[in-house]
Amino acid sequence: MEKERFKKLFPHLYKEVEGGVAYISLSSAKSRSEVKIIESGSAWSGYEPDVIDFIRRCKTIEQAEEIITYMENRNEITHQRAKELRIQLHKDGLRSFGSHKREGFYYREIPGSSESV
Repeated sequence: MEKERFKKLFPHLYKEVEGGVAYISLSSAKSRSEVKIIESGSAWSGYEPDVIDFIRRCKTIEQAEEIITYMENRNEITHQRAKELRIQLHKDGLRSFGSHKREGFYYREIPGSSESV
């Protein structure tokens, strides 16, 4: 397929393939930072969701509590980190971790932009 035809038919995919570099914003309970990811494929390739990503998928405080407990029991987060997350959850609410991530978020969002695919 010719490059210009591909670009016209699949502008988002073309941008992803030709760009080679993607930026994603990571939210944490204490800070926001931008991380540069160099890749050769999917914008989310190699990205590992953390506890905050899972909490952002929750619809209730109870669900978030389950996520924190699960990750704490599996030693994916420390007891101290779990305690901090619970305090934030009950003091500031579920959305203090960021907006709700709907099902299919990683298929629709383009990292580092407010644009959706």
